[in-house]
Amino acid sequence: MFFKQFYLQGLGHASYLVGSEQTGEALLFDPQREVSGYFGAARMQGLRVRHALDSHGHNDYLSGLTEVASRGEVELLASEAADVGFDHRALRDGEQFELGEVGFEVMATPGHTPEHISLLVYDRQASADTPAMLLSGGALLVGDLARPDLLGGRDEAEAAAKEFCATIQTKILELPDHVEVFPTHVAGSLCGGNIGSRLSTTVGYERRTNEILSKVSSKGEFVEQCLRLDNLPAVPPYWRRMRRQNLAGVAPLGVLREPPALQPDAVEHALQDGAVVLDTRPPEAFGGGHIPGALNVGAGAAFPTWAGTVLEEGASVVLVLDSPADLWPVTWDLLRIGYETPAGWLAGGMMAWRTAALDIARLPQITVHELERQLDAGKLDLLDVRQPGEWTEGHVRGATFITGGELPRRLDDVPRTGRPLAVTCGSGYRSSVSASLLAARTDVEVVNVLGGMSAWTAAGYATTRDHASP
Repeated sequence: MFFKQFYLQGLGHASYLVGSEQTGEALLFDPQREVSGYFGAARMQGLRVRHALDSHGHNDYLSGLTEVASRGEVELLASEAADVGFDHRALRDGEQFELGEVGFEVMATPGHTPEHISLLVYDRQASADTPAMLLSGGALLVGDLARPDLLGGRDEAEAAAKEFCATIQTKILELPDHVEVFPTHVAGSLCGGNIGSRLSTTVGYERRTNEILSKVSSKGEFVEQCLRLDNLPAVPPYWRRMRRQNLAGVAPLGVLREPPALQPDAVEHALQDGAVVLDTRPPEAFGGGHIPGALNVGAGAAFPTWAGTVLEEGASVVLVLDSPADLWPVTWDLLRIGYETPAGWLAGGMMAWRTAALDIARLPQITVHELERQLDAGKLDLLDVRQPGEWTEGHVRGATFITGGELPRRLDDVPRTGRPLAVTCGSGYRSSVSASLLAARTDVEVVNVLGGMSAWTAAGYATTRDHASP
């Protein structure tokens, strides 16, 4: 049996290629939209991808299922409980199918979503009836379970948590301890509140160490634990669009055009036509000088989440890059979360913009020492844009809390006292994203806090755990 995990750090996403050495056939589980890596891995092993499926209708990225099917004769599979709009073969709970020496058993595992399925995998050469691994999707994560609150309000989340309890009691915990567990939502995903850093686990290890599983003997306590929504990460705005598209069937990308290099005057024309400048340089570079109205989301692991937070649906994007080598990694990050190929990128970067004598905006950066002095003197207000769990663990007294994922729809809740507004997060990355959004869409005078709350704590300044935001 051939097995390979693919880890996409920016989305906290893992996908899997499982193949038979006897027949040369392979199955893809939870593929993302950039599918060339899967076919490349299969090619190197002399495998042909014959089947592909998603564990559920994903909320956090666009699925690669239809992209895979457009590349060859690949049969798409889906849970019989899934209302999907693409051609597929429906899978029943308990159904088994084979690829040579590799056996698969379908497990209906609702909770994260109603149609959720997991795949129990057998290596028949090792044992005909002993499962080797579980491709769990969101049914069991490393140290956590996937959140049940994405498809409605609290009542819907409570019903989903009750389903989840039954899934854990009657399906997951019935498996032998040795079964290896390979989740789809891994470190970096916002589909859980306490996902561990390892990319796999075992049923036995989770039985002994997973805090939520320890509550499963009491349905009420388990549901209560699942519904601790106050400590879950905020849902980025783009998530609302992903599930609908995934269930309907994502339009294949076809041949992607090369985003053109644009001279400064062409960037100006694009802005006049409604394009949005997305500056992917680090916060310090952005702060020193940027195109007026630009949004700052630094390239790297956190880029997809925060680009999908500040960019509106259907946005035409012009990029400012730290290096031309960043163009396609950034472009793929945008494509994976439902945006089109960028309209172009600024050739020559900000040096070209400056030497063309065009307007430049700045975002002031302050240290935590300056922040402490100015807060003490009453010269600044402070906005904390971290996740709820981070805020609860300790924050600056008197700060306003609006988690960054909610900021685009809560701009009217931002303090407007006439004083400058300092924005802080954990390190200065998310605060620069949020400060750039405020500078672009409001008249609030903003500054970014370098080093964020990590630097504040390292400097020995006081924090409080008061839960209420003033």
